[in-house]
Amino acid sequence: MKKITTTLLAAGLLLSASACSAPQQLSTADTCSRVKTVISNPTNTTDKTGTIRVANQLRPIEVVSSDELKPTLKTLVDYLDESSKDKPDTAKLDAMKNDYQNAGTNYGKYCGG
Repeated sequence: MKKITTTLLAAGLLLSASACSAPQQLSTADTCSRVKTVISNPTNTTDKTGTIRVANQLRPIEVVSSDELKPTLKTLVDYLDESSKDKPDTAKLDAMKNDYQNAGTNYGKYCGG
């Protein structure tokens, strides 16, 4: 009886550990779909609160995004984070602006605008 209990406990631990494994990487189409859902949400406005909300909703997508869009989402989140600060560093934002615009172009290339 003890061996059966130990075996079942070990099997349960293995199943639990496998459930905690790294998330699956999304395809480019799935990444685009999730990002479009975030940016089309009417509660995600262009004010500070909306900018923070968009960045926070993009973070989990960035982690599992396709290889093509991972750098794009990182750039977008970094820019949104800096721009939503109480006192954003304007020099840093100016330096990031070109990368931010390129990220938008790259997003349009893979996701159709």
